[in-house]
Order: sequence, then structure tokens, then C-alpha cells
Amino acid sequence: MPRRPSFDRDDLIDRARDVFWERGWAGTSMKDLETTLGLKPGSFYAAFGSKAKLYALALERYAQNGQDSLARAVKELGALEALKQYPIRIVQSDGGGAKACMLAKTVLELGSQDGELAHLASAALSKVEGLFARVFAQAQADGDVAACHDPARLARRYQSDLLGLRVSAERANVDAVAIAKEMAADLDRLA
Repeated sequence: MPRRPSFDRDDLIDRARDVFWERGWAGTSMKDLETTLGLKPGSFYAAFGSKAKLYALALERYAQNGQDSLARAVKELGALEALKQYPIRIVQSDGGGAKACMLAKTVLELGSQDGELAHLASAALSKVEGLFARVFAQAQADGDVAACHDPARLARRYQSDLLGLRVSAERANVDAVAIAKEMAADLDRLA
């Protein structure tokens, strides 16, 4: 009978996500992962198969966490208020050292090198954009966004603004919270 692993796989994926998010694909060595996860090489490969497979799991976890966060905010605050608060929550979060979007960083770093991981990140970005479109449509149905606005177009612009905000949050001497609040105020003009 095979021995059961003595580690929490979800916790390891979360820790790997944070390392990959901070350092990127190329900046994260196998040694970094083994040290961060507390796994010897044999245990690492038994648990995850490869660095690329763990990276894919970390990307999926990152994307799912963002979607879950927005869904909770919509349930708690309503659609428009969730869209207004989301950028502020992103730049004020202390969920790790990196603020730039891990999905976008992956597309930029690996787009020309590793088609599979870059494709996975790009597909996740598209899925998130679709979620934003549904939330904008819900805000329209709630009467908070005028019917003349196209939710898909609003979602594309919103996601683009968020990605820019997240890059700005990485820069010194940029008040990303002020920018996030400006984004929120702009959403009020959609009524």
C-alpha cells in the first residue's frame, strides 16, 4: 500500500503560487521551490510531476482566488459596488509581495517561449473578462449602469485598467490607492 503524503497539497500550491508570482517562471529555480515547499526532489516530482505542472496549478489557483474574491464581493456589496471596491482591494491586499497580475506576467514572460503556460494564463484572463462582463450586466439589471453601455466592452476596458493599475502598484512613488479610487469614481458615471 503506497504511503500517504504528509503534506497539505493545497498549502504547497499556495506557497508555490506566491513564489512564482513574485519571481516569475524563469526567476524561480527548482531549488527555490524545494526550499519554499520543504520537499526533497523525489517528493516534489511525486507530488507535482514537474515545475511546469506546478506552475499550471499555481496559475489556476491564482485565477480562481481572484474570481472567488469578486464573487464574494458581488454577493456582499452588489455588482456595481463590488466593481468599485475590487481595484482598491487589489492594491491594498497584503497577499504577497507582488501586485502585478500573475496571469499577465506569465503572458509577458512566456508568450514567445512556453506556449502551453502562456495559453493557460491567456485563457484565464479571458475567463476573468467574461466574469467582469457578467457583473457589469448584473449592475445594468440592477439599474446602476445605463442600458446604453455594452457589458463586454466595459469588461475589456475594466480589465485593461486593472492590469495597468497593478503595474502602477509595483512602482515606487505611485499612489495606486488614489488611482483605484479614481477608477471607482469613474464607474459611478455609467449610470
